[in-house]
Amino acid sequence: MKNCVCVAKIGAAHGTAGEVRLWPFTTKPEAVGAYGILQTADGKALEIESLRPAGEFLVVRFRGVTDRAAAERLRNIELYVPRERLPVPDPDEFYYADLIGLQVHDTGGKTVGVVIAVHNFGAGDLLEIAPADGGESVMLPFSVSTVPMIEIAAGRIVVDLPEGLFASEAPACSSTRGTVKDTGR
Repeated sequence: MKNCVCVAKIGAAHGTAGEVRLWPFTTKPEAVGAYGILQTADGKALEIESLRPAGEFLVVRFRGVTDRAAAERLRNIELYVPRERLPVPDPDEFYYADLIGLQVHDTGGKTVGVVIAVHNFGAGDLLEIAPADGGESVMLPFSVSTVPMIEIAAGRIVVDLPEGLFASEAPACSSTRGTVKDTGR
């Protein structure tokens, strides 16, 4: 969705009255309720009718969703907000969506790829980087030690790469022939 930022993802149904678990991607979880109507990737509008915290997620009721079956149909749907409805980040802050498309440079200045996604599978944020010389994308932990510099205005980030992360950096294998000794067992 162009000019939209993903702010939450719908999880499983919660109870039998149409509520769902909502996993917010906002600094303050309840802020997702202040952004107005949320949109799905295919343009469907969802309006939050009620919202309450419940541990690591929120329990939300969307207008018009009144039973468990309707709530289950919403599972795994990502919710977006037009960027203009979001607060402007401070100078040292950014939205993860701002990282998509940034050039990735190593600490020596070499371009190594481009950020194609930001993921979190539960153990922390990861940057998915498409290598500049092609090949499969790689995942890089998104931490201060691994990503010491982010320059949104310049369109780049600097990363301290672990050795051999990209296929072009991997040492070539040499072929050797070994002999197997029969120990008589």
